[in-house]
Parts: sequence; structure tokens; C-alpha cells
Amino acid sequence: MMKLKLGAIPDDKPVKVTVELPAALHRDLVSYADVLSRESGQQVGDPVRLIVPMLQRFMATDRGFARSRKLPRNS
Repeated sequence: MMKLKLGAIPDDKPVKVTVELPAALHRDLVSYADVLSRESGQQVGDPVRLIVPMLQRFMATDRGFARSRKLPRNS
């Protein structure tokens, strides 16, 4: 079994976001949802639901972002 960066998507109250994605990125998102559905055994109905956990995971693992949050802000 392959190790994906995302796990099962929690059943949260959805938040509506409008964003334009390049067609290639949307195809990749749909493909990722298919793989995640197979790997987790949980159907990912709408691939758009992956965007929030992907962004959360990205920011949580971005070392530069983490360091910048620890630095005092100049006001």
C-alpha cells in the first residue's frame, strides 16, 4: 500500500470557496481523490473537498512558514 500525505477526510461542515483551477490541476485532484478513495476505503465524493486538508497539510509541514510564525512581528 502506498503512503499518501492525506488520510481519510473528516466529515466536516462544508465551507463554500470559489477558485479557478487550471484544467491539469483539476485532473490531478480528481486522480488523487480516486487513489485516496481506494487507499482509505472511504469514497471522496467531491475532489474539491481535498483542497482544504491539502492546504492544511502543506502549511503544517512547511518549515519556513513555521519559523516565520515564531518570529516576533514588527508592528
